[in-house]
Amino acid sequence: MSALLTSLVSSAGLIGGYKTARDTGNRQLGGAVLAAAGTAAFMMWKRDAGTGTAAALTAGYVAAFGLSHPLAKKLGAWPSVYTVTAATAAASLIFGRRR
Repeated sequence: MSALLTSLVSSAGLIGGYKTARDTGNRQLGGAVLAAAGTAAFMMWKRDAGTGTAAALTAGYVAAFGLSHPLAKKLGAWPSVYTVTAATAAASLIFGRRR
């Protein structure tokens, strides 16, 4: 159950961060949403899977955010966000489980 919650938090960060930035026109506010959810996810991953795994999953979360930008040029903005979010959620479900 905990891995599901963490995958939802990381998904909310990626989708919510983009939506916030897009709707408000304030990229920094979107980044704050992304960072807050990423921090919460890191803490849950650390508790459940250990520091090393949490660091790796957080790196994947940040990489997904970065990858969504060039991917958006090929797929469009929302499809790109959904694609990287799905990959991040899957990684969280697979690797973020309790030890």
